[in-house]
Amino acid sequence: MFNKEFEAMPVAEIKKLQLERLKWSLSHAYKNNRFYARQFDAAGFNPADFKSLDDMRRVPFLNKQNMRDNYPYGLFATPLKDVVRVHSSSGTTGNATVVGYTASDINVFAEVVARSLASYGATPDDILQVAYGYGLFTGGLGLHYGGEKLGCLTVPISGGNTERQLMLIKDFGTSILACTPSYALNIADYLEKKRPDYDMKKTSLRIGVLGAEPWSEAMRGEIEQRLGIQAYDIYGLSEVIGPGVSSECEAKSGLHVFEDHFYVEIIDPDTGEVLPEGEKGEIVYTSLTKQACPVIRYRSRDITRLYRDSCSCGRTMIKMEKVTGRSDDMLIIRGVNIFPSQIESVLMEVEGTEPHYQIIVDRSGALDDVEVKVEVAEDLFSDELKVLDNLKTKIMERFRNVLGISAKITLVEPLSIARSEGKAIRVVDKRHL
Repeated sequence: MFNKEFEAMPVAEIKKLQLERLKWSLSHAYKNNRFYARQFDAAGFNPADFKSLDDMRRVPFLNKQNMRDNYPYGLFATPLKDVVRVHSSSGTTGNATVVGYTASDINVFAEVVARSLASYGATPDDILQVAYGYGLFTGGLGLHYGGEKLGCLTVPISGGNTERQLMLIKDFGTSILACTPSYALNIADYLEKKRPDYDMKKTSLRIGVLGAEPWSEAMRGEIEQRLGIQAYDIYGLSEVIGPGVSSECEAKSGLHVFEDHFYVEIIDPDTGEVLPEGEKGEIVYTSLTKQACPVIRYRSRDITRLYRDSCSCGRTMIKMEKVTGRSDDMLIIRGVNIFPSQIESVLMEVEGTEPHYQIIVDRSGALDDVEVKVEVAEDLFSDELKVLDNLKTKIMERFRNVLGISAKITLVEPLSIARSEGKAIRVVDKRHL
């Protein structure tokens, strides 16, 4: 462990620490930010009355639109002279969400990422190659500072330029690669099609730190088999801090939430009601130590569940399941709720398909139609048409039996679906057009 004092803290002490830090965080937001002051007053909540963790139910939620409405600095709770860095979302659907960091916040950010790396078995002897994008996106600098905090030799290559990535893995002796899971698959495809002479399994690479998008267990297996590495999930949100809110350990049995810095709840996404531990719903975050830009009951829209177990790694902090999707990315197809990750899991159980797909949703009259484009193994395109027809039928039957929906299946050649060096675009929803 990177910080055993907190990572293995008894649960009762974690809750006591959270209560004290919540009192500070709520008071800090209320006293130093006009938005929070107005929101708390409108809800009839005063941080001075906060006495127990159950009182969190009285605190109003924060959502992404609130953050956009307060662009750029409206949610800051410290003077700008104390803010040393900002990150933000792309703002492709309106104003960007902007978050600020004091020097203390940056140190916390580096700390939780260093904990994450250590939980995968990383040590100061490792060489970390950061293939997340650098810039306003939190991934690149987040992993960079966390790697340095742990003591790794850190290679800031950023995303893309796969040939150069491969060169540095071999020349520098890279042992840990940090990137999105879709880019990890992109590398595997590149090796297969353009660099059959390059044997990744003969390099020093042993760990993949994969995050920034939901990915299935089936995709983990595909990445590990094709690249010869152990692939671990790192989770975060730029609105909360960035990567390092939670991470898997070597047990791969869920992601440990760093509860000394983040208070988490699961709510019903429709009613906002807090759900009991173990039930699946939308995860909500409250920062406990952030100075520049506190987040109070932020509705992430990510769907998961929380639970505690006796993890073999010795960490005592609560776990969250791998995120299955987002409540606002959920597709409702003729009354059936479907997440892209569920479609991915079904496809990857069918032999002959490649781990690249795109879901196209359209509407004919009053009814929704779904088309799923699926890349097929290259050798199948040299077989007779009957083989492809049988594969298409098998996929359609799996969709009906497992997901309860009918979908048009279009089989396409390898590499015909656009690749991404960052987050993959899995869904094209034409219904709003």
